[in-house]
Amino acid sequence: MGDAEKLLRFETTVLLHLDAAYNLARWLTQDEFGAEDAVQDASLRALRFFDGQRGPNPKAWFMAIVRNASLDWLNERGRHGVTEQYDDDEHGNAGEAVATEGPEHAAIRRADARDLHICIAALPVDFREVIVLRELEELSYKEISAIVDVPIGTVMSRLARARDLLTQKMQSSLRKVKS
Repeated sequence: MGDAEKLLRFETTVLLHLDAAYNLARWLTQDEFGAEDAVQDASLRALRFFDGQRGPNPKAWFMAIVRNASLDWLNERGRHGVTEQYDDDEHGNAGEAVATEGPEHAAIRRADARDLHICIAALPVDFREVIVLRELEELSYKEISAIVDVPIGTVMSRLARARDLLTQKMQSSLRKVKS
């Protein structure tokens, strides 16, 4: 296979997952520029080792590389999941109001989305990554297992624990609002 053929195959099977890759890297590094660096590094690694691709599918294989590049980025900086405040304008439009909503409903939805993102960001990395991969990226347990390199039972256990912690954090957040 020629270089042009390999590059075309790489672009059509791996690079179409760049948005998901950035999303995972952003959640893991909790740093916009760190996520960009990690995805760029992961893309170069993926291209270099494209012929040796393993895993359940190209997306899971690439996301595993992104995860490792993100963790490498964190380790190089001596960071381990620093928590930052979620800013809807900076991090996306998850809380964007539907055109027919009134301003009060839109404000409530934005606040709910912001609270959820803050609570996810506060989870330990092991739990945060499985929540992001399962709930935001909608990957299967098998794919997550390949990405995180742990048995499926461990993925299920971490996911259950992450959901419990997230529920506790959200309830705590609601209690603070009511107080």
